[in-house]
Amino acid sequence: MSKTILIKEVKVVNEGKITTADIYVKNGRIEKIAASIDKTATIEIAGNGKYCIPGIIDDQVHFREPGLTHKSDLYTEPRAAVAGGTTSFMEMPNTIPNTLTQELLEDKYQIGARKSLANYSFFMGASNDNLAEVLKTNAKNVCGVKIFMGSSTGNMLVDNKKTLEGLFKEVPMLIATHCEDEETIRTNVAAFKAKYGENAHARQHPIIRNVEGCYKSSSFAVDLAKKHNTRLHILHISTKKELDLFRNDIPLAEKRITAEVCVHHLHFNSKDYEKLGNQIKCNPAIKDKKHQAALFPALLDNRLDIIATDHAPHTWEEKSAEYFKAPGGVPLVQHSLNIMLGFYHKGKISLERIVEKMCHAPAICFKVEDRGYIREGYWADLAIVDVHKKWKVMKKNIHYKCGWSPFENKFLRGKVSHTIVSGHLAYQDGQFFEDKKGERLTFRH
Repeated sequence: MSKTILIKEVKVVNEGKITTADIYVKNGRIEKIAASIDKTATIEIAGNGKYCIPGIIDDQVHFREPGLTHKSDLYTEPRAAVAGGTTSFMEMPNTIPNTLTQELLEDKYQIGARKSLANYSFFMGASNDNLAEVLKTNAKNVCGVKIFMGSSTGNMLVDNKKTLEGLFKEVPMLIATHCEDEETIRTNVAAFKAKYGENAHARQHPIIRNVEGCYKSSSFAVDLAKKHNTRLHILHISTKKELDLFRNDIPLAEKRITAEVCVHHLHFNSKDYEKLGNQIKCNPAIKDKKHQAALFPALLDNRLDIIATDHAPHTWEEKSAEYFKAPGGVPLVQHSLNIMLGFYHKGKISLERIVEKMCHAPAICFKVEDRGYIREGYWADLAIVDVHKKWKVMKKNIHYKCGWSPFENKFLRGKVSHTIVSGHLAYQDGQFFEDKKGERLTFRH
């Protein structure tokens, strides 16, 4: 028998409004939302001036299991996510082995069911020669198909134009793409190695993986999607130039082509390589201030639809290697809400818009069933947040398996006190409750 939960007098941030209400949770779902609820519950939580938001849905993470579990796994990273208010994730197929068959995909779901504290979904991976296998994917219980149109960790590059044409033409469900032009990157790497040998620095990363490489690939993906009316979602947009590829004149639910921005591209710019070096080496690269400055207006005017993390942990030892040998990726899922609350405290975005972009929009974009909102009848995925509480990121409170963060020794403002996952109180004030795991996400199609 699942426990009942009553949240009293909390500021509910939902669907563009903030209202004070009570929330009653039973059998995993929100049974009632009202100004006052007179019920007894197994667990009662006092609002105490805090805000309640829908659990964050992160549509792009790399949790590394199977095959790379020395970096992270499907136990550690969902815990880190839940500690930061993220209750659902969609994980990428560049694990070892790559998720290129239905059997390997189902294996990951089985691991998730056993280990993940958060709700979970896993992308089916596309390669240059697995179209028949991709077409077997069930759109009701798999979030989408991932195509690496530029190589990144795991080397799942799809560069055969005939294959890409077939995927965009034949796949009926959402295709998510990593867009960087491989030829551009290889040419730039060769030029830098000829000039510097192996002695390049992370500050050269946005010059090697440059604006032109991003735009060439993104525009090609958009052209293919328009040609075949494909449902396309382009991940981690990082350049000003790419923003003109996306529309903001129709509602998100009507868009066939959507875009995501990641918290690190909003927060960092190329000047940060001097201090953080390979810690913020990621693909696509964090670029200069001009591009960073252009992303926020595009987020607010709805050319960019979703905020995510592309959480991609590597060990400190791997990140400490020389630039060309250090892998790309940043651990972020525990601190994504904090990064956005930083912008809120600077007056750059409201709490309502943060919730729209991190909770509502992923639910709309991926057609997630009964999640992403605080509504009666919906799954109770909730985070309770003290938006003013200051705290310091330290080794002892970093929950990533890799054990480090680019925010280490920084003070952040805003702390999640409680996270409820599918009606289960999974986290409270630094303590995890792991007697119930998360649920597999389902989708309307």
